[in-house]
Amino acid sequence: MAQPNILFLFSDQHRYDCVGANGHPFLQTPYLDRLAAEGMRFTHAFCPIPVCIPVRNSLMHGQWATEHGVIANWDTEARHCCQAGLPTWSTALRDAGYALGYVGKWHTHPRLGPAEYGFADYVPESDYTAWRAAQGLPPRPRRNGFFGETDDAITPAQSRLAWGADRIIALLERYAAAGRPFFLRWDPSEPHLPNVVPEPYASMYPPASVPPWPNFPDPLMGKPYMQAQQRRTWGIDGWTWHDWAPIVARYLGELTLMDAQIGRILATLEALELAESTLVIYTSEHGDLCGGHGMIDKHYVMYDDLTRVPLIMRWPGRIAPGICCDAFVSHALDLATTFCELAGAPVPETFRGASLLPLLTGANDNGRADIYATYHGNQFGLYSERMVRDRRWKYVWNATAEDELYDLETDPGELRNLAIDPTARDELARLRRRLVAWMEATRDPLLNGWTRAQLLEGRKV
Repeated sequence: MAQPNILFLFSDQHRYDCVGANGHPFLQTPYLDRLAAEGMRFTHAFCPIPVCIPVRNSLMHGQWATEHGVIANWDTEARHCCQAGLPTWSTALRDAGYALGYVGKWHTHPRLGPAEYGFADYVPESDYTAWRAAQGLPPRPRRNGFFGETDDAITPAQSRLAWGADRIIALLERYAAAGRPFFLRWDPSEPHLPNVVPEPYASMYPPASVPPWPNFPDPLMGKPYMQAQQRRTWGIDGWTWHDWAPIVARYLGELTLMDAQIGRILATLEALELAESTLVIYTSEHGDLCGGHGMIDKHYVMYDDLTRVPLIMRWPGRIAPGICCDAFVSHALDLATTFCELAGAPVPETFRGASLLPLLTGANDNGRADIYATYHGNQFGLYSERMVRDRRWKYVWNATAEDELYDLETDPGELRNLAIDPTARDELARLRRRLVAWMEATRDPLLNGWTRAQLLEGRKV
């Protein structure tokens, strides 16, 4: 197999259900929809940990957070770097002859940058601030804090998203002339709140036309105390959908703005006659609550709003168009392995993911019956969670709080916690056994004599 070019678009906090091709009723994402129509759309891709810096290390090193050691963001009491000396797919691709370029947010290591990971070209997202000032534009507004607002000083072409797309396009043009296989990565911070959006995107979706998420009216009955505390900490307890609708509307508007920039990048691929030789991958670090369950951001829960992510891949001539793949994918881990195989580079023994190549080229299944994720706490304190999810059931082990069990067939919004329902006792025991087996296989340090007995002998509520 000839080494393909790889264009990797890796956004931040994009919900699975916020893509037209994934079923959103009115959100305009024509270019992501086109990618899906011309390639493969995954319906069950999940992140291994729904926190920015840990999941980026899982992607780079192909490991669970419990293995590489980055279990929370750096501004917390668990401010650890990854273990030294872990192999990366990026250096493997560099050694296999790829030119590597990176534009956008890094958030992988506090001292080592992309150059130390094999990337020859790097444009940090922070450069946008200086560029904006050089254009005579004021700084991005922050009058409304984390809840977003209209950026009325700029046009869409002057937005941070358009600026990032411009830098990707410039690197595409340079790499096309060089004649080497390339791996080019764009990591915009968007659509992560706060959504500071120029017109017409800021007003594209009137708040009155944005319906509540199906799980918005969650009373959190029978659920861990921390979930209600998350609302109180943010000062959003008691918010109605009238409070949330403008925030969600801007989130949707920024997604459509990002989609337009992806369209510009795809048009450049075609103009440079690179589309046929380039695998394009779009996905996101993790999702965003953005009002789901009446909560914000991403912490202290394992709802699908966060753990399930969009994943779309197009590779003309290798991926049949319009394919919908329902296999379970652990996106960061599986992509790390896949990148090495695409380049013909050895897959490091420490990588835990499964290659996606069989799925991309015709296999119907990868043999996974379930998917897993971990969480360890963040700015509000450490808080250990483990998740196992199959087609119907999701179990969340909260090590220091009530457990959660959801029947996704009858309760897709994850509103009714069945962990203490006697009619679900057998499913609870089954999933606890599955979780213990997985923790054993991954050498999870939280599994010990006390926790093993707690899970396997039913000493848990």
